[in-house]
Amino acid sequence: MTTKLMSKTLKAISTIALKAKVDPKCKFTSLAHLLNEDFLKECFRELKRGKSPGIDGVTVGEYAKALDENIADLVARLRAKQYKPKPVLRVYIPKPNGDKRPLGIPAVEDKIVQMAIKKILEAIFEQDFIDTSYGFRQNRSCHDALTELDRIIMNAPVNFVVDMDLSKFFDTVDHKRLMECLRQRIVDPTLLQLIGRFLKSGIMEEGVYFETDQGTPQGGVLSPVLANVYLHYALDKWFETEVLPQLTGFARLVRYADDFVVCFENEKEARAFGDDLRRRMSEFGLTISEEKSKIIEFGRCACTRAKRYGRKCETFIFLEFKHFCDKSRWGNFKLGRKTSRKKFRQKMTDMNIWLKRIRNRVKLDKWWKMLGLKLLGHYRYYGMSGNFRMLKNFYHQVVRLAFKWVNRRSQRKSYNWAQFLSFILFNPLPKPKIYHSLYNLKP
Repeated sequence: MTTKLMSKTLKAISTIALKAKVDPKCKFTSLAHLLNEDFLKECFRELKRGKSPGIDGVTVGEYAKALDENIADLVARLRAKQYKPKPVLRVYIPKPNGDKRPLGIPAVEDKIVQMAIKKILEAIFEQDFIDTSYGFRQNRSCHDALTELDRIIMNAPVNFVVDMDLSKFFDTVDHKRLMECLRQRIVDPTLLQLIGRFLKSGIMEEGVYFETDQGTPQGGVLSPVLANVYLHYALDKWFETEVLPQLTGFARLVRYADDFVVCFENEKEARAFGDDLRRRMSEFGLTISEEKSKIIEFGRCACTRAKRYGRKCETFIFLEFKHFCDKSRWGNFKLGRKTSRKKFRQKMTDMNIWLKRIRNRVKLDKWWKMLGLKLLGHYRYYGMSGNFRMLKNFYHQVVRLAFKWVNRRSQRKSYNWAQFLSFILFNPLPKPKIYHSLYNLKP
């Protein structure tokens, strides 16, 4: 019976997605009824175990002990419009520049409802989203965005790159503007009211409650899709429908979440776009971070001109990779990329702190396996064509850090260097590997 009901909900969402695709002007008037018990149970099963609880202290495991009763009570409150999300627990994650990134942790019950709303919003707005955006979308990744950027610069007449950074995007999303964006497709007052309550639920920080009149908390299940909807109307659609038709030369936008670059053929159009972008973002309550933003000459011709006049080609950072003008083994132009220096230093600092902390808490054979998994995680993200040297550098520096902290577990040294190399020989760490190759792609 449960499976049948679950299938009905999924079928209804699929029908909504199809209708949204067929009719781009369709506005959906009745969606809140989809938040039934079976659908919410399915959403609960997708929640990750072992995550930190929200302000109520209830974990996913504890909520599961009386799942039927909890979900039934939740649905009753949703239908009576008495459900109110709890304030989000705010914690801070240190950033490499010394600042701290705020992270919001919702309560388990709120995560369930957010997950359900997320699925509904994705079914509708995924039909509108443009191919230029890659963040927080199914079957798309940051490596797809990097691959597309490589394809554009290698095959299109790119001479300039607009590299803009939005300052504290998730903290400055305008609630009124966001609701206007949602109303382009959704006019169900109950669902919109529910989303509004999540936006206004507030923040609890060190026992003190703060109201929220802007922003979406990073870490929330619903925040990524809301961010995509916001930037779809603020940036992607505007670029496609208003900016591109006015240009005479080539231009292409590549965006992953709030990180984006725009490639241009003409300098004049690139610089005009930079000014227009500042005005456009200001209309949506967003600010361009001037110290992190620039318009640079970049591409095949820029590389040739720089060489002719004895200058260095300019570079830009996108998705933690430094992009630069490089040469192939035959001397031809190619787009080079390597781990950004800032991110590399941060990763080494984080690794040093982790090794120092764990060396006396866990036995060597156990944390050595964990170290291997950390290395694999690094390779799987940064293992892109052209970055092998930085992967090797990371591996060798991590090995030296491991040697340092293995020998600081007690007053006496555990290993000299030769003994340590012998230990690694019999307990090997994963070696650097390219996981995302660009060279087998056809233009």
